Amino acid sequence: MKSICVSLLLGASSVVLAASSVAEAPESTLLPSSSAIAAAQATAKAISPVSNVQGKSFQRFYQVWLENTDYSAAAGDPNQIALSKLGITLTNYWAVTHPSEPNYVASVAGDYFGMDNDDFHAIPSNISTVVDLLDTKGISWAEYQEGAPYAGFQGFNYSNQKTFANNYVRKHNPLIIFQSVTSNATRISQIKNFTSLASDVAANTLPQWAFITPNMTNDGHDTNVTFASKWESSAIGALINNTSFMNGTLLLLTFDEDETYTQQNKVFSILIGGPDVIPSSLVGTTDNTFYDHYSTISSVAVNWGLPSLGRWDCNANVFAVVANKTGYTNQNVSTTSLYNNQSYPGPLSDTSYIPVWPVPNTSAKCASGQGVLPAVVKTWGNQTQTYNYTSVVPSASNGTSTSSSPAASSSKAGASTYEVSGALAVLAGFAAMLV
Repeated sequence: MKSICVSLLLGASSVVLAASSVAEAPESTLLPSSSAIAAAQATAKAISPVSNVQGKSFQRFYQVWLENTDYSAAAGDPNQIALSKLGITLTNYWAVTHPSEPNYVASVAGDYFGMDNDDFHAIPSNISTVVDLLDTKGISWAEYQEGAPYAGFQGFNYSNQKTFANNYVRKHNPLIIFQSVTSNATRISQIKNFTSLASDVAANTLPQWAFITPNMTNDGHDTNVTFASKWESSAIGALINNTSFMNGTLLLLTFDEDETYTQQNKVFSILIGGPDVIPSSLVGTTDNTFYDHYSTISSVAVNWGLPSLGRWDCNANVFAVVANKTGYTNQNVSTTSLYNNQSYPGPLSDTSYIPVWPVPNTSAKCASGQGVLPAVVKTWGNQTQTYNYTSVVPSASNGTSTSSSPAASSSKAGASTYEVSGALAVLAGFAAMLV
């Protein structure tokens, strides 16, 4: 169990790092007993809050993640090709590192905090996530996790008890990894089994934001892209054909990471939306704008006028269907030397552990222009470093070890500039401990 309390000197101020005083929960990969699971199943209740907060481009944003597939393999799959004809193929969408879990964490927290593993993590409660942003306007949300035994299950994994296959795994459930979610009884009740999606459709109790994860068979992790794409074409295809579901909905179909760790970590992705979100003229087209998993947070923030987490989400590119409705200008990003295939050193790293949490930019206006979540500002104080991917780390000679770490420049007009970059802040803080 890690319990760390350190300070990072920035100018004349000393900042106690947000997560440093909170210990992680003890790691455990043990499956609870069948009797304990049965008891929890009898009492755990899934809830389905609803809201109707008007967005500038969409009224609902859902994302479905499949597993570990190279861009070329997914782009060549017949089912993915068929799905792409229903929407916009994102030809320049990137995962942010390897392996799986840090990508899932990044998609809701705007950073992966140096994570380079699929370990059991319980990220401290004063690290904010996208649901904290959604909650500022009462925007309803949920996670639908195939194979989870009950709402709010926090175990490392759970298998079909007859075949012991088709695993649900914690590492593919991003919000359950955060104590800011699991310490709140209402929040964990919104993390439920995939079967609840059909129930919510039928009862007209759909949330406005949702994250959907198939089990380890259907997501392709324990099978292949063909199997996973057939599942997606069937299970998600049924939703796409449901007019009441699709009206006002923007649906992202993507992958957590590519399969070949030595190449650039670009993943095949598709945006599908109702006719009020994606006009017919864009259906079946491609979009080569640079996006990554952080773009899901920034797009949501711009759509609903939400604050930022002040991390990689702050100025991440926004999906063009949102940018076109809001007048937002995306950055042109060179990916020539970008690999995103290795994590930077940090507090959740196994191989390059540094006991300092990266600092958010609490002074930035960010993509939405709404600044940073007040709770983040209160926790971290006034900080001026920022995260921007317009400058990337040059590739190593073998092209296999570079990662995107917070850059020290910005080409976007009006974007905040660095005083201390995120990755360098980690190193500077560690060095300060040694002085």
